[in-house]
Amino acid sequence: MPNKNNLITGITDLLVLAILKEKGDSYVYEITKYIIHQSNGLLQISHNTIYTVMYKLENEKLISEYAKLVGKKRTRVYYHIEPAGIKYLEELLENYHNMSNGVASILDSLKTEEVTNE
Repeated sequence: MPNKNNLITGITDLLVLAILKEKGDSYVYEITKYIIHQSNGLLQISHNTIYTVMYKLENEKLISEYAKLVGKKRTRVYYHIEPAGIKYLEELLENYHNMSNGVASILDSLKTEEVTNE
């Protein structure tokens, strides 16, 4: 049986970039918590997966990072979406919508055929 996380891994770039664009600069724990909360617990993406995506997006110059002092001694790493990241997000959103609409059309047509064949 295929791993259900393959699809989640494929959309993590999309989710991270969308969160950074809409909510502003953020850190990994905050992003992870937001994904879990807003998906009503349906998407459980680990911190490690988010970190891996952050490193990849940063290497591709789609996001940047900076450290911010929180409290007296603690530093937190924040991520910021860059203009190239916004452009890439737009492409990902278009691809995602095309894919989900295409899948929905196929599943709807199969239901229609099923009813017709009864």
